[in-house]
Amino acid sequence: MSLFKLRGELTRKQDLLYSFLGFIVLLLFWWILAEIFSEKTPILEGYNQSLPTSIGEEADLEALDSIARADSILFANATEFEKVYKILPTPLAVFKSFPSLISADQLIPNALRSIWINLQGYVWAVLVSLPIGFLIGLFPIFRGLFSKQIDAMRFLPLTALTGLFILWFGLDDGMKVAFLAFGIIVYLLPVVVQRIWEVKDVYLKTVHTLGASDWHTIKTVYIPSVMTAIFDDIRVLTAISWTYIIIAELLKREGGIGSLIYIKARQGYIEKVFAILIVIIFIGVIQDRIFVFLGKRLFPYKHFKSVIPGIKEAKFGVYTILLGLLIAVLLNSIIGLKSAPIVIFVVVILLSAILFTLYGEYLIKKSKAVS
Repeated sequence: MSLFKLRGELTRKQDLLYSFLGFIVLLLFWWILAEIFSEKTPILEGYNQSLPTSIGEEADLEALDSIARADSILFANATEFEKVYKILPTPLAVFKSFPSLISADQLIPNALRSIWINLQGYVWAVLVSLPIGFLIGLFPIFRGLFSKQIDAMRFLPLTALTGLFILWFGLDDGMKVAFLAFGIIVYLLPVVVQRIWEVKDVYLKTVHTLGASDWHTIKTVYIPSVMTAIFDDIRVLTAISWTYIIIAELLKREGGIGSLIYIKARQGYIEKVFAILIVIIFIGVIQDRIFVFLGKRLFPYKHFKSVIPGIKEAKFGVYTILLGLLIAVLLNSIIGLKSAPIVIFVVVILLSAILFTLYGEYLIKKSKAVS
């Protein structure tokens, strides 16, 4: 097969090979750019290549000239130099910064904190968007009253609303969750309405021919069709949510990926900033894979032509996991997850659901091996 065929497909081996080669090319390009933008700095005591930032516009020009002249003399007399990567660090420097980030800067607890806030925002956004979206999409009266306002909300500059969210919710995590949820709702709600209108007429005509009531039509046609498509939309919106969570965590820097990346940037640890960005990308990729797995188990009819052993068990386990996360978010919003019995209760539910899901996956793998 030609590698330049329009919309041609790669074999699995080719896909793995070219993915690896692409990663190597990206690293080389990154390294070359880092070397191009690097600067030579003399190894001398007292040398300062950049003027102090505290010097204002009214500073004595003679003082500035004397500082620049002294640095120039030091630079001219220097015999040893070292490379400084002020704009773009090398991949090796970024890799070497991870141990310090993990041990000294508490990277893992900060990442878990951001993931938890992100998860809460998503749960609340889905809880709000789905019922409102179904009302607007299904019933003409609600569509006439609110559809135009919902569409217009997409043009809100969300970053400009941070002051309002601080005024309404304070500076604690509740504000960050609310801000994140609102940022997702703005995009998710119009999509729910759109997905309802994309339900194929052939399904609706079929259930009407069979004499289905409105509620039965909603339950058997609209909800399965819409949820199948909406799940993919939610998966795409996970990327947007990380942008908003970084903004939210900058407002009160008491932990989280956003706070950490801001502090490291202000301190000049550019290699640590890039390392944190790589961590965010890694978390995003893992989230995406989790959503792909959940979609396969929640909507197996999209991926399997017939019912195979283990699907029901895995599906039940996934539903229980989602229920456990929903309980955790609701309890945290109402009474907080500071009580040990409550935490143990939620953990037991989640662990039991995970084990049940793994059992279902085992049955699925076993049935595939037999067939």
